[in-house]
Amino acid sequence: MIVPDTKDWTWVLTEPCADCGFVADDVDVAHVGDAIRANAALWPVVLAGRGATERPDAATWSPTEYAAHVRDVHRVFTERVTAMLAEDGPRFANWDQDATALEERYDLADPAAVGPELLEAAAVVADLYDGVRPEALGRPGFRSDGSAFTLDTIARYHLHDLVHHVWDMRRELTVAAYDRQATDYREASAPLGDAVRRGLDDLAARLAPGAVVLEVGSGGGRDARELEARGMRVRRTDVTPGFVALLREQGHEAEVLDPLQDDLGGPHDAVWANASLLHVARADLLVVLERLAAATRPGGVLRMSVKDGDGEGWSTHGSIDVPRMFTYWRRPALEAVVTGAGWGVERVEESDGMRGERWLTVLARRSPPVA
Repeated sequence: MIVPDTKDWTWVLTEPCADCGFVADDVDVAHVGDAIRANAALWPVVLAGRGATERPDAATWSPTEYAAHVRDVHRVFTERVTAMLAEDGPRFANWDQDATALEERYDLADPAAVGPELLEAAAVVADLYDGVRPEALGRPGFRSDGSAFTLDTIARYHLHDLVHHVWDMRRELTVAAYDRQATDYREASAPLGDAVRRGLDDLAARLAPGAVVLEVGSGGGRDARELEARGMRVRRTDVTPGFVALLREQGHEAEVLDPLQDDLGGPHDAVWANASLLHVARADLLVVLERLAAATRPGGVLRMSVKDGDGEGWSTHGSIDVPRMFTYWRRPALEAVVTGAGWGVERVEESDGMRGERWLTVLARRSPPVA
């Protein structure tokens, strides 16, 4: 059963959302319609992803269920904004989103149908906001529990709901974005930068010929080819099915592998995770690194790179024009997580990326088990 959401989210009108980062005061209400359309455009990408009807666990909606909810959020706010424009201080009928999910059987929804319905509902309410004159933004309306809104604040409140649910889907959207543009990404990432080349050489110097390297995030396959050219055996894995399909088309063995959940096998002699674990949520990285340590022999090598910075953020740089979520790290916090997961940090390298970003690359060894 899905646990009902009984929280009163009106606090997001006065405080930043600690989860999705939404700040109501930063919203330009004159352009909220555009923001709604842009948000809606992301959902067909999620719904086209593999496993769109699968729940990650019994208590969490599937991507399709989330999309059905967002569709109905747009419909409810269409009704409320329409009432606020037509009446003086209307009181809104109570909407129980969890009861609606059960009654409308979100769990049986077809993603091919939900996507267009969501886009249509978003377009209707976005057009409605576009037509609100500035002098009307103060018109009031009241929720059934007594919470008071104006057209200005209900637009901000509505937008938070949408931003938050895309944040809920950040992992699924990131995977779907790569899945959708796997070939473009492979071609764009084909050039081998100097920093990566040095890292490959360094790893090869630390391993015996024929050493087995678990590659987390093989992507288009560039690094695996380079590792093999340096005498190593590579286990190609990626969480994105599109990348795995490309690798198999090239004649390689490759697996769809989620390092947070799947059996990692082993023991491996090394782990190579170049610009892949930066998509792991902050709270999950310790678990991922612990699991990778358990799948690596004592003394085995870890080389991983993430972007330097604070918090999380969406990126559309390069050949991928659909937002992907990145988790940024500062050096002390990153070292602490790596060490806490059972790796001994040998060094952390700092370098500049192609777009002015800063990268942190960790070289570590698997600590021996405690006697």
